Amino acid sequence: MLLKNIYFMFFVCIFLLGMMACKTNTKDKFPNLSSDKFEAFIEDENVQTLDVRTVAEYSDGHIPGSININILDDNFAAIADEVLDKSKPVAVYCKSGRRSRSAANLLVKKGYTVYNLDKGILNWIDLGKDIEK
Repeated sequence: MLLKNIYFMFFVCIFLLGMMACKTNTKDKFPNLSSDKFEAFIEDENVQTLDVRTVAEYSDGHIPGSININILDDNFAAIADEVLDKSKPVAVYCKSGRRSRSAANLLVKKGYTVYNLDKGILNWIDLGKDIEK
């Protein structure tokens, strides 16, 4: 009986340590907007809408009026500084939200005000929102 209790406590400790290791310690320093809120937000003509997917993905369909700068490009930060205006907010998106979150973190560190499309353009399309090719 004592051995079973020791094994059980060992399992609980390992499980809790594993859960803590999986927990992300970073908090986004930008808002993650739902597709509906993102759509309303980008209606403002001062907002710069940034698609950070590849050129091929962008060509398959993108949010109307968006600018394409591939986050996977080694020169992403330099291109962003050439193309974007730091005095205006940037609404960033990608396919599912992972790459745009990385781009948003980088842009925030560079002094931009950034808003991220949570769940990416896949969710946008699922909700029947407009895209252009």
